[in-house]
Amino acid sequence: MEFLDINLDEVASAFHEAKRFGKRCKEAPDGPIEVKRCLKKFPKFQTYVLLSGSGCIHEVVYPSGYALNELKNLENPVRNYPFTLDPFQQRAILCIENEQSVMVSAHTSAGKTVVAEYAVAKSLKQNQRVIYTTPIKALSNQKFREFSEIFKDVGLMTGDITINQEATILIMTTEILRSMLYRSSDVTREVGWVIFDEIHYMREKERGVIWEETIILLPDSVGLVFLSATIPNAREFAEWIVFLHRKPCHVVYTDCRPVPLQHYVYPCGGDGIHLVVNQNREFIESNFNLALNTLQNAAGNSISDMKSRGRNGGSTRSQPYCSKLVKLVMDQNLEPLIVFSFSKMDCEFYAMQLNKMDFSTQSEKAAIELVFNNAIESLSVDDRNLPQVQILLPVLRRGIGIHHGGLLPILKEIVEVLFAEGFIKVLYATETFAMGLNMPARSVLFTSTRKFDGRDFRLLSSGEYIQMSGRAGRRGKDIRGTVIMMLDDRISADEARKLLLGEPDRLDSSFYLTNNMILNLLRVEDINPEIMLAKNFQQFQCRSELPYLEKRLNDTESLIKNICFPDDIDMEQLGAYVKLHHAVAVCESERWALVSQRKSVIPFFQAGRVVRIRNLDDWDFGWGIVVHVDRSVHQKSDRMSVICLMEVAEDRILRNSDYTRKPIPFSYVKPADGVDFQTDTFTSVIQLVSVPLDCLSGISSVCLKLNSLLECDNQNTEMLFNKLSVQPDHVKRRIWEGVDRAKAKLGGVLPVLDPIKDLNIKDDRVKQQCETINLLKARMAMNPISKRADLDSLIDRFNWKATNLRKLEDIRERINRTDSLSHFDELRARKRLLRRLCFCSEDDTIALKGRIACEISTSDELVLTELLLDGFFSQFSPVQLAGVMSCFVAEKQTKHHKINLSPAMKRAIKSIHVRFSLLLMINSPVFTN
Repeated sequence: MEFLDINLDEVASAFHEAKRFGKRCKEAPDGPIEVKRCLKKFPKFQTYVLLSGSGCIHEVVYPSGYALNELKNLENPVRNYPFTLDPFQQRAILCIENEQSVMVSAHTSAGKTVVAEYAVAKSLKQNQRVIYTTPIKALSNQKFREFSEIFKDVGLMTGDITINQEATILIMTTEILRSMLYRSSDVTREVGWVIFDEIHYMREKERGVIWEETIILLPDSVGLVFLSATIPNAREFAEWIVFLHRKPCHVVYTDCRPVPLQHYVYPCGGDGIHLVVNQNREFIESNFNLALNTLQNAAGNSISDMKSRGRNGGSTRSQPYCSKLVKLVMDQNLEPLIVFSFSKMDCEFYAMQLNKMDFSTQSEKAAIELVFNNAIESLSVDDRNLPQVQILLPVLRRGIGIHHGGLLPILKEIVEVLFAEGFIKVLYATETFAMGLNMPARSVLFTSTRKFDGRDFRLLSSGEYIQMSGRAGRRGKDIRGTVIMMLDDRISADEARKLLLGEPDRLDSSFYLTNNMILNLLRVEDINPEIMLAKNFQQFQCRSELPYLEKRLNDTESLIKNICFPDDIDMEQLGAYVKLHHAVAVCESERWALVSQRKSVIPFFQAGRVVRIRNLDDWDFGWGIVVHVDRSVHQKSDRMSVICLMEVAEDRILRNSDYTRKPIPFSYVKPADGVDFQTDTFTSVIQLVSVPLDCLSGISSVCLKLNSLLECDNQNTEMLFNKLSVQPDHVKRRIWEGVDRAKAKLGGVLPVLDPIKDLNIKDDRVKQQCETINLLKARMAMNPISKRADLDSLIDRFNWKATNLRKLEDIRERINRTDSLSHFDELRARKRLLRRLCFCSEDDTIALKGRIACEISTSDELVLTELLLDGFFSQFSPVQLAGVMSCFVAEKQTKHHKINLSPAMKRAIKSIHVRFSLLLMINSPVFTN
């Protein structure tokens, strides 16, 4: 209800206050023009299903009114393959051959690269350049090696290295492509196709915005190929592409896995692994429960092992068992094995635990040494003597690899090559290795189910688990893949089940504003920051709610118009009466809260007692018959439930639930009458419902005898409940009709026990509430409308109409809010800051400082630009400069607190702190103004 509690002093003004509200309930206003404008402005799309079957779904999304041509059959393919293509590969290639953008959503290692290769070949035939973008450098390096074996004239551009940047085929990270678009590079005007690998990475919190910027900035003439893991909202993403570039985008989706997986769990402290999900994705409950029991027993036997490892997110309990599991996998000939750990330190720690294991033959050791030594020849002598270079070779010689972001790029590439060639049997890697690298294994092992995401430790999402576990199973080599998850004491049964059987993560926007983005957009023609706000995927997802909101708006307006009142009703009087009626209900609820805390009230809940029931949302359920007091919830009286026989709406009871032997939870039912008021007739049923004590509002003086029909003693309430629960509906109905017979005998009103006189409650607060209720009821009796016979129906209709009017206002507000640009206030604040610091002018013309800041994308561009123009860096030697710059790129805090800095370094850090403090002083009032 909308009304607030009212004091006695406010009762006199209730009639006046209800005047406006009563008028609103009399006439439902039309939708505001602003709302209709928002709905009309939302772009319309059409979707056509081209194929649904053969393990593949092919849809095309296109703008409303677009003349969609039928796809021409593939007659002279620009590239042939020595194997039969899967249906999803054939459909995606058909889209490319017809020069239409396509999104391919399929499992890891399903063969999405085939589609990318065809797009490259198509672009070469048309004498156009093609760009292949990846989220990480390791994937760019791998694609460069693969494409160089297939095509000529291939170039590579990453933050580490640039090779043949004038090539026709350019492999690059998405950051490089974004920079090229901001600079209006000539390359972007010569491109026919752009391929986005691992596009689902766009949901990543820190870097996902880069994909959105890039896709928005690309010309409409460019063909787009998106390769993604399985995502449930692929069509929504395609609609966004159509919205941006105003041409069709196809969605080719398959959830078929080329190599089925078997999922095992290993409870830390146990003796073996347990198969919990078979290759048909059937969950084996018995094995899972056995694993959990083993885990709980092990936890009870070793309390000290339950301490967490702190920041690394693993568990000390998993440390001694990882090497044991690796040996188990190797003994079963399930190599190669990828062991996923979620920190660089863990990768190295677990790898060093295998110092007594050797998986390489002598000939393999020689080959590994040859590859390693040839690769590091490009390094300087000093670099060759770095600890990680010296440590890695002995590990690699034993067939064990390490792969994480802390390794030198050349070392990561060595590991990738050796793993691809089969020289590495066990690879310890962070999750970035699963990000699109075409390096499947036979088995995958998870050392932990938790990770640090940059903010806090959390459980892996089902999408992350699917992505990494998908590395198990090599197509054409393995019959099935093996996945082993180490269970520790910090995961519940429900969490583990959700992780193993969960659905893929949605592709949702992670868009946010940065100063670098704003400055770059100010220097690019034909686009500005406001356009970026209007076109980003986050804004689109907000607006995509509009069709749903429009339907809710129309349905609610129609519902309100159908709630009518007799012509002779004075709506102001009715509104005033309803407000007083609500005030009485509030007071009775507060009084009951005090009464129900008294243990002396419990004896009144004997079987057959008729009680008044009202839930916390102020729905009046009318009368119910007490059958049994359930003390199993809690021994305290205020937490007990009363099992009542109630009349409830049949269509509101939770579906697919078996409550033949137990009461229905109160939250699953709704009142029998007055439900939605959409029809004059409704179906009600008599059910046993478990009602919390605080949802009662009164106890009547009537107590029915139930033993006559059930042949059971009224005193044995538990036996009474058991008998009644199996009775047919007509028997329950006959018992409940006793309430109607009692009302008829008592003049239509059941008397309620007085808390003070009848229940013998001596509490001044209860007494005060009783006085207030009596005064409010006296006021209600003065209202002429209180004499009407249909008063209860009028009150229900009034409340229902008021509820829907509020709902209507909420829907309109959501529609208007959806149309407004998110981040707009933040954009204005950031612009004020940039103007105050002279990075741009008042008319948004970028200044020299702004142009310098545009080139800095990996750290705080404002501080670095200020320091650069102040000549701060000119005082340092190259070695000192490297130390100073490390302050801006460090990924996490160091644990070594006692570091002896030179005086020059101390002064440098102090100067940096001063510059940051100054920027914060300027920043704070600008953003709060």
